[in-house]
Amino acid sequence: MTADPKVKTLVKILIGAAWIDGQIQQEEREYLHRVVKEKGVADEPDIQPLLYEFRPVKPEECYGWVREFLGDQPTSENCQQLIEAISGLIYSDGTVANEEARLLTSLQNLDPAHEPLDPKDSTVLKTIRNLYKRWVSSLD
Repeated sequence: MTADPKVKTLVKILIGAAWIDGQIQQEEREYLHRVVKEKGVADEPDIQPLLYEFRPVKPEECYGWVREFLGDQPTSENCQQLIEAISGLIYSDGTVANEEARLLTSLQNLDPAHEPLDPKDSTVLKTIRNLYKRWVSSLD
C-alpha cells in the first residue's frame, strides 16, 4: 500500500525543518523516527534517504515542500497543521534556532486567518508554548 502523498510531504517538511539550522540534533532525529513510524512511511523509498541522513536537506527544498503541501491557496487548517507538526519537532531539542523561528513565522504569514498582532500575542508562539508544555509534562 502506497502512503498518502500529503503525509509523505508532511514528513519531508519535518525532516527539512530539522535540517534548516544546518544539522539534525539527536532529539530531533528521535522525534522524526517516531513520527515516521506513526505515519507508516518508514519504508517509503523517497523518505528513507532523508530520514537516515544520506543527504542533507537544503532550506529551499524544505520551503518547496511547504508550498507543495499548502498548494496555491493555503487553508488555515493546513497552515495550523503544519505549524503544530513543525513546532513539535523544533521543541524536541528544547531550543528554537533563528532559521526554525523564521520557518514558523513564514507559515503563520501564509495562514489566511492570520492577522498581524502584537508579537507577544502570536499564534505561533502560543502554539509552541502549548506544545512545549505538553511535551514537558509527558516527561514526568
